[in-house]
Amino acid sequence: MRIEQYNGYAIRRMFSGAKKIGNVSLPDFNDFHFNTKTTSSMSDDKFKEAIIEQAKKDQAAGKFQTQSTAYKNLLKSYVSVASPDRMGLITEALTNIFKNNQAKTKNINYVDLLLWGKITYEKEVDLTYAEFTDSNGEHIATYSNGGWTFYGTKAENARELEFLSVYNKAWDNAAKSTESKTSYTSLDVKV
Repeated sequence: MRIEQYNGYAIRRMFSGAKKIGNVSLPDFNDFHFNTKTTSSMSDDKFKEAIIEQAKKDQAAGKFQTQSTAYKNLLKSYVSVASPDRMGLITEALTNIFKNNQAKTKNINYVDLLLWGKITYEKEVDLTYAEFTDSNGEHIATYSNGGWTFYGTKAENARELEFLSVYNKAWDNAAKSTESKTSYTSLDVKV
């Protein structure tokens, strides 16, 4: 499902048991939907060849787009080349938020409480909402009440559209080719 946004799409996920910074569970950047910057594993021409081959394989297997794990992996590799470094930006921002908060927080020392009778205490901040932007000022993620929403950047969306254009055309061509082959071989001619 896609939720349309002004500059792309948003995907919302909840995470539990993942690595945490403060009270915030970090997103799983291996998840199909959450891209972070990677280096290209092949040239764009090689990617185009791989996309066409994947479309043919998927069509032959009766799968289309996200029904195929290989499709999802190839798309993630192709789009992440244009992705911002979400993992680095989010990790650095959260680390700074909680590091700066720790200097203001004192843990209760029960010995001091018994000896002196009074203590100062500040509750550690629980982060409930944060917005993240890349170096271009594009909104890339939001954390809200335990869930992450990721937004595709203009560059990511353009790259995904390129991928889909090549894939869909190749898949349609493979379907037409298969259709024409089966229509000739399955004719029953009565004489």
